[in-house]
This record gives sequence, C-alpha cells and structure tokens, in this order.
Amino acid sequence: MKPNPKSQKAHTDLVLPVAPSHGRLRPLGLDEVRITGGFWGRRREVNATATLDHCRDWVERVGWTANFRSPVADRRGREFADSDVYKLLEAMTWAGADLGTITEAIASAQEPDGYLNTAFGRPGQQPRYSDLEWGHELYCYGHLIQAGVAQLRTRGEGELAKIAQRAADHVCETFGPGGIESVCGHPEIETALVELARATGEQRYLDQAALFVDRRGQGTLADGEFGRAYHQDDIPVRQATVLRGHAVRALYLAAGAVDVAVETHDDELLAAVVRQWETTVARRTYLTGGMGSHHRDESFGDDFVLPPDRAYSETCAGVASVMLSWRLLLATGEPRFADLAERTLFNVVATSPSEDGRSFFYANTLHRRRRGTAPAPDAVSPRAESSLRAPWFAVSCCPTNVARTLALLPAYLASVDDHGIQLHQYADAEIAVDGIALRVRTDYPSGGTVTVRIARSPDHPWTLSLRVPAWTQGATAWLVDTDGTRRTAPPGTATLTRVFRPGDEIRLELPVAPRWIAPDPRVDAVRGTLAVQRGPLVYCAESVDLPEGREVDAVRVDPTAEPVDGPDDTVVVPGELAEPHDRPWPFPPLDRSEAAAAEERGIMVVPYNSWANRGPSTMRVWLPMTHP
Repeated sequence: MKPNPKSQKAHTDLVLPVAPSHGRLRPLGLDEVRITGGFWGRRREVNATATLDHCRDWVERVGWTANFRSPVADRRGREFADSDVYKLLEAMTWAGADLGTITEAIASAQEPDGYLNTAFGRPGQQPRYSDLEWGHELYCYGHLIQAGVAQLRTRGEGELAKIAQRAADHVCETFGPGGIESVCGHPEIETALVELARATGEQRYLDQAALFVDRRGQGTLADGEFGRAYHQDDIPVRQATVLRGHAVRALYLAAGAVDVAVETHDDELLAAVVRQWETTVARRTYLTGGMGSHHRDESFGDDFVLPPDRAYSETCAGVASVMLSWRLLLATGEPRFADLAERTLFNVVATSPSEDGRSFFYANTLHRRRRGTAPAPDAVSPRAESSLRAPWFAVSCCPTNVARTLALLPAYLASVDDHGIQLHQYADAEIAVDGIALRVRTDYPSGGTVTVRIARSPDHPWTLSLRVPAWTQGATAWLVDTDGTRRTAPPGTATLTRVFRPGDEIRLELPVAPRWIAPDPRVDAVRGTLAVQRGPLVYCAESVDLPEGREVDAVRVDPTAEPVDGPDDTVVVPGELAEPHDRPWPFPPLDRSEAAAAEERGIMVVPYNSWANRGPSTMRVWLPMTHP
C-alpha cells in the first residue's frame, strides 16, 4: 500500500491504547474504526449508557474517590483502591465522557515530587514503598499512567495526563539507576510506562520499563506465603517457559515485556514471551480462554490442572490475556493470537457483565453445582467467587477493567501494513484509513457471514486480509468475491489483492454450526465429558432449561449423534436426564447390569456468556457422556 501522510502521524495523534513504533502490523485507532451494531455494538451501548455511570456511582459510594480528598483516618477500601478510580477514568476517557471533578481530587492528593497514593506515605500510614510485595503503589501508578495516556491520545493534553507524567517522572527518579533496585509485587506499570514513552517520545519511560522487566525474577521481593512464583519473581522473564503464579500479574508482565521487546528490537525477549504464551495456551487455559485455576492465590495451576467447578478464571485475567494477544498479533502478524483474543472476548469478557451492565462476575466458573443467591443490589459483595453476578465487590478490579475494555474495543478489530488492511475481529463496523473506507456487516457470532463493502479505495492495488478462525478446522469456510467467485479459506488468513472499486463486496462465509469438543485426556477433571461450541461461542447447560426440580448434573449427552441449532442462538444436544441411585457409600464395585434411570430427550444448551441472566441456576460446560 502506498504511503499516506496519515500513516506517519505522531503517536500523540493516535486515538488508540497501544501504539507500537514498529511491528508487523500497525493498529487502527478509535478515530479510524467505529463499531455500529451487532453483538459488540449492543455491549458497548450498555457499557456507555449504564456501566460507566454504575461504576462511577459505586466508587463514590464506597469512598474510593473521596480518599483523594479525605484525611488519612477516613481512608476506605483496599490498598489498591486508587487503581479502580484510574481504570474508570481511562474507560470514561476512551468513551468521551466528562471526567468531572475526579481529576481535581486526584491532583490535590499528589505530592510536590510526584508521589501519589492514598494508602501510603502520609502521617499515620506506612512509609512510601515499605511494602513492595503487597502495597501496589507502582501498580496504581500503572493504571494512572494508562488513564493519562488515554487523555493524551484523545485530547492531546489535559490535567490527568500531567498528573500521570509527574508520577512517572517520580518513578524514574526513585526506581531508576541508583534508586530502589526492586519491582512491584503486581506487574502493570511496565506496559503503562512504554505507552507513555510512545505518547511523549521520552526515552526515560521506556528505559525504566525495560529495567523493571529485567529485574523481575531476580528475587528482589521477599518470599511469601505463595512463593516467589506468585509475583513472577522466581525466574527471569527471558528464562521462563510458561506463565505461572497469579494469573493477572503474569499476563500484565508478559504484555509489558512484549512492549519493551518491540520498542527495543529485543527479539530474544519477544521470543521468550511467545514461548510462554504457547505453553500456557496448550496446557493451562480453559476452553473459554479463561486463565487461572486456583482460588486461594488466583493463580495458574500445573499443566492440565483445569477443574471446571474450581475454575477461577478471573475476568481481569481475561482482559489481560486479550491485551497480551493483541500485542503479540501486532508484533508478529500471526492470526493465532487473534484467535485466542476472540475466544476470550466472547467467553470471558462478555460473560462478566449482566445484560443490563450493572452487575458482574469476578470469577468465571465452568460448573455451578448449587443455585446461587442473588446479591443485594445496594451491597458490596465480599466474595470474588460469588454465585451470581454482583453489583460491586470489596475488590472491584473487574467491573472497571471490563468497562475500559469495551470502551476501547474498536481498536482491537483491524490493523494495517504496507500492503493493506487486516480484519481480525468481526463486528458491524466502519473503517476508514489511508484513503480506504470499508463497511463491515455481519450477524457474527450468531451467523457466519461477514460482508465487507468497499466504500472508498485508491486507484492502486492493495490487499484485504480476513482472519479465518481456528475453530473452522474440519469444516469449510468460503471467500466469495464481488463476481461470485468462491474459493475455500482454510484457517489462518484469507487475502484478496487488486485494485478495488467502490461498491465491491467481499464475503467471508464461516461454518457456524454446533459441534462437540473433546478434552485432552490429560485434563483429568473432565475426562469422559464433551462440551459444545458453536462458532467462537462456548455453550453450557443451565437448570432453568430443564424440567422443574432437575439440575444439570443429571445431564448425559450422546456422542454418537450431533448437536443441532435450536431457537434464538440455542443448541439442542442429544442426551438424557439420568437419576443416579442413592447409596450409603458412594464407591460400589462395578456392576454393569445396574444403570441409572434415564429419560431420553433433547437438551437445550445456551451461550456460556449468557448464563445466570435468568435468575439462580446450576450450570455446567463439560457434559458427561452416556457412553464414555
């Protein structure tokens, strides 16, 4: 594709969250991609009209914004509560909302040297940086800086951006060469500092991010209850072969390491993160894309330890996974990273908020054995693994993380390179860049037709690339040209190169149909079961679709017959409802003549991201087979 002045614009002019100075692909900003409807259009509308106000009301109600104005004795919330105010401000900035008086309160709490934290450093509190393992001071700066970058990218300047840069200068002075030679117990500031360097052109921010990445794994943090791996301080990033420890921490660190690697042309570091991603996806990731199987320390388990009923799969880990996958996609151009991002967006990020956008899952189990209890709409939930979506949590990192992700979602849809435009995620959208304008229309993920209409095009050849998802393996996807020419499109990337004309339409036909999914036999917890996937969506059985009084643990599915489409995006699977015999001891000798009473029937399953929107229910994704 011929160079265009718009392609060369400064990083401060790019309205996007991630702006690498180079890489295989260049991302498009919120001023270049607009989601106009469909699945994600509805979710973003709810986010803009309900979720942002909901989050703002709650951070005010629980006193987290007041912490910036109040005396020390009145401080409320956990030590990292500041970060959720910052994430909310980032979401509001991307959405074009008014930041109001929150920025003024934050400015009033910043010290002359740039230090800013409401939990440390003031009379009666612990000294600054006295608890790097658990204090989250640098983590909070990371989210502050990301909010400041959002303001730089959307408005060019602003008070929040100035606050963030003063804080970043303080970090460089305090933790740079000759300063405190340690890291934060919760990675996050690394990716924020790199983005600030990209936005301002200031090399010191990139240098500091690189320093933090290289210090990680050197044992600078104290060993604790969960071991050094919990903080990723056990093995240097370049030597690690898999993501481990606290899932959100690990994924944020990996995202920051990719940013550093790209900006410093460090191929060794990039290759290390790719290696960790590959092993983690192959051995430590749930069918939904969720990551983290331990509740006690919110961490990855060992390889293939993926129990569905104990899945923690924190929503924030899903957000962080999308962040990492997007960075790896831009750096390498490989569609497999977009495949995981799609799976995680549809089955983790989209699962967290309720249909009205005012309650959330923090953890995302794949099997609920007992019907949950609806939380009070005006109360804080003390438990992250609450059985139903809750309006707010004592630790409410996830609602604000979902809010900012949905606000910036258009930036994850497409990219450009020297040859043309690449579409990675499918939604009704309008894209305009480098003299090209596209209109994308699709019913995805309900249907598999994606139509790209050329609205404007230069008079020279360029390449349109469309991702063919990995889930199409074993079926046939088609790429249909304007003249009706059809060619098969195997998983990966389908491309067309020519001089396009306004009015040309290119259609990608994806084989969206329900199919059985079998687990790796090394995942002991789900051996003898099957799951249902339709397109990118994982499905689940929910008790509200069963006869009165029956629960999902009675469901058995027949692997010899195929699932079929049902009404309204549901799927009907062949199976039975089995009633096991009650016994005084649950482990009898094998008796092949004895069988549970079973009722054969078609069993309705629904998209996993919709479960628990119809009231308390039991639910399971992995369904036992009638003939394992």
